[in-house]
Amino acid sequence: MEEILTKLYEMTAFSNIAAQPSFLVMYLLAFVLLYLGIKKHYEPLLLIPIAFGVLIANFPGGDMGVIQANSEGLVTLANGEMKNIWEMSLPEIAHELGLMNFLYYALIKSGLLPPVIFMGVGALTDFGPMLRNLRLSIFGAAAQCGIFSVLLIAVASGQFSLQEAASLGIIGGADGPTAIFTTIKLAPHMLGPIAIAAYSYMALVPVIIPLVVKLTCSKKELMINMKQQEKLYPSKTEIKNLRVLKIIFPIAVTTVVALFVPSAVPLIGMLMFGNLIKEVGSDTSRLFEAASGGIMNAATIFLGLCVGATMTVDAFLNWTTIGIVVGGFFAFGLSIASGIFLVKLFNLFTKKKINPLIGATGLSAVPMASRVCNEIATKYDPKNHVLNYCMSSNISGVIGSAVAAGVLISFLG
Repeated sequence: MEEILTKLYEMTAFSNIAAQPSFLVMYLLAFVLLYLGIKKHYEPLLLIPIAFGVLIANFPGGDMGVIQANSEGLVTLANGEMKNIWEMSLPEIAHELGLMNFLYYALIKSGLLPPVIFMGVGALTDFGPMLRNLRLSIFGAAAQCGIFSVLLIAVASGQFSLQEAASLGIIGGADGPTAIFTTIKLAPHMLGPIAIAAYSYMALVPVIIPLVVKLTCSKKELMINMKQQEKLYPSKTEIKNLRVLKIIFPIAVTTVVALFVPSAVPLIGMLMFGNLIKEVGSDTSRLFEAASGGIMNAATIFLGLCVGATMTVDAFLNWTTIGIVVGGFFAFGLSIASGIFLVKLFNLFTKKKINPLIGATGLSAVPMASRVCNEIATKYDPKNHVLNYCMSSNISGVIGSAVAAGVLISFLG
């Protein structure tokens, strides 16, 4: 009887958890992320799948954790044998490593899902606010300073290689798919912590932006009314046919980016294609509905689960992860501050003043960042709505972060 009970105990996950209590830390992390997604509504569409992926990946014996290949492409099978992952067929991966590894290597490691999600984002994005206030889009480029600043700091620390530092810095773009795509190309072993940090900080945009704004902006600056500035100094440029411009824009951007930064095409190209089928109208409405609906939803589910499944005990509980969490926060904060300081610099040389909140939205996280900044502006002046102006910088930040990712992949990939 004692032998039977012993075997029953060993059959469960309790014996492994007792031998390695660090599993409990991962369960706690999963529960915290689930709480933030369900109760606090922080990026629930992605945070809930990621959190559940973390949970199911850390039950010993479940075989749902992603096994990362080393720099030579070798993975360790259950029998201890080392095998090259790139020489294994997908059915063989599913049989030897389990379902989640099949999904990870087929959908994530191949680089398929981030561009597919970008297509959906493009289909859901209106470039109108940016095209109406094109001069404000420069602040989206300024916000990318956070990416390159943290890259240099991370390399100087000696704790990260150039590729790892680039993957860490891209968190400052505040764009989850871009961070995942870059990390897959440059430092796949860091995918789990990078994705968790990127999406966690995106979810904390309502906390981080007000904090940075409070530290860098005065009340007088935050009360700059953009509509009053437009009346005082009206724009001389008039858009006669916005619909035609909206159709031409994604085609033109794709062409220009493809010529100068070809490695950014998977992201920019799919983003612009999604937007194009939206703007064409009824002729491509079925494509638009698929891209923004079923396809994007399915991609989001698998992306979240697979990314969460990379967060195993061995991959997450180490000093590198702590460095990623700290560095990601600085990248995020510096991106916001860089946009704000460029606005301040701009205001020194022009009569037509710009509210610094527009610079604060130069990172991605559309449209949450714009809504947060609009709320800050209306707290100081209930009539000072800056949402449309912020969207100009915010949308250009999406394009800027994808281009920055392309540059990093070109130089370091």
